Amino acid sequence: MAMGFGKLGDIYKMQKEARKMQKKMKALVIEGESKDGTVVVSINGLNHLESADFDDELLNPESKKRLIKNLKQAMKSANKKLQKEMMKDMDMNKLKGMMG
Repeated sequence: MAMGFGKLGDIYKMQKEARKMQKKMKALVIEGESKDGTVVVSINGLNHLESADFDDELLNPESKKRLIKNLKQAMKSANKKLQKEMMKDMDMNKLKGMMG
């Protein structure tokens, strides 16, 4: 079944919009930290880890479990903030327009 030029144009427009949104999300950087503040991570809007910083006291073998626990807390914190930021930035009318 052949696709009309109008439909191809719509697909191209959606792809262009998706690339634009992905670029914007990659530029967004959110920080999260563990409850005790000993681990701080930065993630981008695509949920990719940009950086991680640890208190020196966590960098010894005896603190491995605490480091892992705090790293998980910091990632969870960053992900929560990222979700809030995405919801704040999301334009429902734009989303509906993309869906058709």
